[in-house]
Amino acid sequence: MTENTTAADGTAPKTASHDSVPSAKLAAFMNSGWADSERQDVTLSPAGVWAAKRRDALSQAFPGERLVIPAGTYKVRSNDTDYVFRPHTDYVWLAGDQTSDAVLVLEPNGTTGHDAVLYFRPRSDRSQGSEFWRDRTYGELWAGRRPSLEETAKEFGLETRHIDKLGDALKNDVQTRVRRGEDYSIAPLLSGARTDDTRDLELATTLSELRLVKDPWEIEQLREAVAITHRGFSDVLSEMDRVREYGERWIEGTFWRRARAEGNDVGYTSIAAAGPHATTLHWIENDGPVVDGTLMLLDMGVENRQLYTADITRTLPVNGEFTPRQRDLYQLVLDAQNAGIAALKPGVPFQSGHHAAMEVIVRGLDAMELLPVSAEEALDPASNLHQRYTLHGTSHMLGLDVHDCASAREENYRKGDLQTGYVLTVEPGLYFQADDLTVPEDLRGIGIRIEDDILITDTGAENLSDAMPRTIEGLQNWMSS
Repeated sequence: MTENTTAADGTAPKTASHDSVPSAKLAAFMNSGWADSERQDVTLSPAGVWAAKRRDALSQAFPGERLVIPAGTYKVRSNDTDYVFRPHTDYVWLAGDQTSDAVLVLEPNGTTGHDAVLYFRPRSDRSQGSEFWRDRTYGELWAGRRPSLEETAKEFGLETRHIDKLGDALKNDVQTRVRRGEDYSIAPLLSGARTDDTRDLELATTLSELRLVKDPWEIEQLREAVAITHRGFSDVLSEMDRVREYGERWIEGTFWRRARAEGNDVGYTSIAAAGPHATTLHWIENDGPVVDGTLMLLDMGVENRQLYTADITRTLPVNGEFTPRQRDLYQLVLDAQNAGIAALKPGVPFQSGHHAAMEVIVRGLDAMELLPVSAEEALDPASNLHQRYTLHGTSHMLGLDVHDCASAREENYRKGDLQTGYVLTVEPGLYFQADDLTVPEDLRGIGIRIEDDILITDTGAENLSDAMPRTIEGLQNWMSS
């Protein structure tokens, strides 16, 4: 292991065993001759404006208590290489910022609520130390430019301090709640504060429940993510010749290319499931063939640059034309989805869409003589035998996470009522496993899901992804064009 040159703050830069030891002359040369690159054009971002409103709501929920919300740090992929950093959702929602190794602290001020301070690792000084040219994780010449304290303060409307000062800020004997699980370096800094697991869980729950209703800016971000996703699906369909040649992996790569070019990334690992792979709900191997005469189930979503994600599924005939049997099954799932969407409006139970969709699917399966019992018995919660072919629920919340607001209480989410501003999926499906002897042989290995992203409005529901064809005729025309 090489000897490290100590940085200005007393820490050693993160280097590798094969890095050379710099000479004193090189170190002196590297610390001189740099132009001032402080950005002067930084203004308050929309993300910062809306984040301030969200911090106010959180402040009202926990008066007199310190709240600590970390962004998280890099996660090791293999040996000394890390995954691309993605900040924790709650941190982004409250700060607007996407910097690694940052911690937002809401400190009770005893009068109006809380003072927000953002602690993070800014770009290092080029006039001293070696972090900027030797550190593989944070060095500007290795990993890219990090913002300065002043730049971040202007962009997000927050007081900013160096992350090295966080320990001193957390020493006071104050009741403290921490968003756990993202940055384990925080725990040792809380020796003087009063903390307990129950209060920390309450913080996570409250944050999820505050995020249930999307503000106008969030809805615009989701519209953008949906629009880019639509273009990604069209890219795939425009390359069907190569899809047939190279298989599912070409679908995944083609969609990811659009996601990376216009957005931040994909919001989740794309499901490019052709033929019998479509019966595996979360098929992400994406290494199978794409064969004419079969269906391909594509469940994909772009995460835009503000980290909001779409989540859309289309099931399409590989050769552009549904067979009669495929048409019947697809139309049944589409009818179920339409019924599910139509059932959604403010004040109805969250599960209304699911119940409406399952009613249609079960009646359809009964008409096709695919149920071992009557439709009424299959729909009875004590039976639910239809779940052999439907498997999953119909809806989940959507936003910064593809399965958003996951820490919300059941009574305020799945067992609660819909509110204006909720965004959720509606995604019924039918799945006949390749080895399922309870269905006719010609149905085995067929999986169909149709999924759209739905905004609850004052009067009902808006399909944010309605521009993407869903009908049989619409899909066939989309593919042929």
